[in-house]
Amino acid sequence: MQYKIIGEPMPVVECTLEAGESMVTERGSMTWMSANMQMSTSAGGKGGLGKMLGRAISGESIFQNTYTAQGGQGLIAFGSSFTGSIRAYQIVPGRSVIVQKSGYLASESGVQLSIHFNRKLGAGLLGGEGFVMQKLSGQGTAFVEIDGFAVEYDLAPGQTMIVNPGNIAVMDESVSMDVQSIKGVKNVLFGGENWFQTTLTGPGKIVLQTMTISGLAGALLPYLPKGNG
Repeated sequence: MQYKIIGEPMPVVECTLEAGESMVTERGSMTWMSANMQMSTSAGGKGGLGKMLGRAISGESIFQNTYTAQGGQGLIAFGSSFTGSIRAYQIVPGRSVIVQKSGYLASESGVQLSIHFNRKLGAGLLGGEGFVMQKLSGQGTAFVEIDGFAVEYDLAPGQTMIVNPGNIAVMDESVSMDVQSIKGVKNVLFGGENWFQTTLTGPGKIVLQTMTISGLAGALLPYLPKGNG
């Protein structure tokens, strides 16, 4: 499979497949394809009922669409659902990647998608948008949506970054995640920030996004027409 990412800030990833090669997506993100691409839809995919329910919780459809090139080279493109960028990740056994819920766009058929819960109780209870995430494992190329602009950091062992939960786009599985509350009553009441912030600790790479869908919706809300009722 060969690919190219084009068209930011509303990008698509255009994939060229050899005969018999397949791409998988968990929702209707296909934007165009050649006539020899055959689509099949299945419920659950790999992992049975448990992983199927996990994908539903993490914001993905329980159905998978598989597109396979028939009789020769085929082309298929997958488009992002929000202004930002698309990043490609090479998934290999033993090195999984954690992404924001609904961040997964498409992948080669060897990549497995499952739910990821934060290990620490605090993060699970208080992490807000960062609570339920997705795990990409197996082997193959996976494509992930980033909202806004992507900023990367390589955290050394023990190095910490404090992040708004909704701004976490991608991180290595080796990065640990916890939640801490903002200190000071005035900071909490009048600071205008979330009451809780996510602490990411290395080693590993993190990718932060400059925009969130919920943040954009909140910024636009005061300017939307008010109802009569």
